[in-house]
Amino acid sequence: MTDLKYWIGFNLVPGIGPARLRSLLEHFGDLESAWQAEPRELQGAGLDTRSLESLIAARKEISLEEEEAKVAQAGAKAITWEDEDYPPRLRHIHNPPPLLYVKGEILPRDEWAVAVVGTRNPSHYGREVVDQIAGDLARNGITVVSGLARGIDSLAHRAALEAGGRTIAVLACGIDIIYPPEHTKLAQAIIEEGALITEYPLGTPPEGGNFPPRNRIISGLALGTVIVEAGERSGALITADYTLEQGRELFAVPGSIVARKSRGTNRLIQEGGAKLILSVEDIMEELNLTMIEEHREVQEILPENETESTILGLISREPVHVDEIGRKSGLPIAQVTSTLALMELKGLVRQVGGMNYVLAREAKVRYLVD
Repeated sequence: MTDLKYWIGFNLVPGIGPARLRSLLEHFGDLESAWQAEPRELQGAGLDTRSLESLIAARKEISLEEEEAKVAQAGAKAITWEDEDYPPRLRHIHNPPPLLYVKGEILPRDEWAVAVVGTRNPSHYGREVVDQIAGDLARNGITVVSGLARGIDSLAHRAALEAGGRTIAVLACGIDIIYPPEHTKLAQAIIEEGALITEYPLGTPPEGGNFPPRNRIISGLALGTVIVEAGERSGALITADYTLEQGRELFAVPGSIVARKSRGTNRLIQEGGAKLILSVEDIMEELNLTMIEEHREVQEILPENETESTILGLISREPVHVDEIGRKSGLPIAQVTSTLALMELKGLVRQVGGMNYVLAREAKVRYLVD
């Protein structure tokens, strides 16, 4: 996209996150205009004094062309929430990252993903469980998402790779930094069979404050999250909170009541926040993933009739209610709902609650409409 350098530029400005960036887009229409706007205009768009000062300073110090070139030089690419290859599930969380730096590839099949996280100091029991759960998920064609951290996270990535599956690691630092450093070879293997992802600009160190926001991306990429082993203050419980906030399924592996590393997971189960699982089949059934290959086959089917094309022309990335689709299309509501059900199965649209629909495969829509 021609204005990618402006997305990269704004991502380097302290104090301008997803909410403020969305406000700027709504006010100016595009980020090039926002980047070049006068201070008074930027204040009118809602920037506070501190953010405005940061932006003015950044415009003086940053070469947008050089910053864009650095991404390519790092062997990465940058995608925005306006790009068709931006992960669909992540797009619909609260405050999705406007820009993602990626090494490797995000594929359509990664929509079927489950996050697996837990303590950085797993017990022998935890190691056995994560190897079984993550490995079985991969063998069933499910992409395993985690955070490349020591312990359960890295074990989940390794199990997925060893099972011949795909895995995605979400970093809490720049895409040009591997943390912890001993996972450099693992990271390279993930790039070859999945992707490394981060919202943080190049050169960003793995500071403590980066990890909690990173966790919302881990859960946001997945249909559900599995907590394998976590103490009462484990960072994995932050991912659990994000999972529930995003309306995704939360699973926990039960552990010994005398084991500190299982206190967090056992508490999640006891309080009803997480579903107890004993095997990967529990996850597959709860997420309706038992027929995943069949779902993938129908997802590749293009719309073949005028009704589907008409309905597709009325759906965008913003939720639209089925009644409005019926009214604008002039089609009987029964025909609209039945067609939408088939289109959802094909992976062309997604229901996001309350009979509201959004596009799931924008590229195919353009192919039909153009």
